Amino acid sequence: MEATDRLKTLTMLVYALQGAGFLLPPVVWIVAVIINYVKREDVTGTWLESHFRWQIRTFWFGLLWAVPGVILFVLIVGWFILAADAIWIIYRIVKGWLNLSENRPMP
Repeated sequence: MEATDRLKTLTMLVYALQGAGFLLPPVVWIVAVIINYVKREDVTGTWLESHFRWQIRTFWFGLLWAVPGVILFVLIVGWFILAADAIWIIYRIVKGWLNLSENRPMP
């Protein structure tokens, strides 16, 4: 198996972990982003680098919006923040997965 194929499989695994993070404990999200940071150097200069950047940003911005959503959960507005955050994260996972399956970098 070629190095790029292994890295593509790893990138697909991270998308799968991010998606599984909706059903499994939050530690799955942390494992996914740790994989991104540990293997980041291996994808530098390849088309997969954009996917790693996309995945890392999905994690951090998703967390950024989850915090006020959880804090404001007792108020109805927190529900809307968390719902919008979840929809945005799902969009990013699907868009990334589709581009990855077509061997295209992320914008």
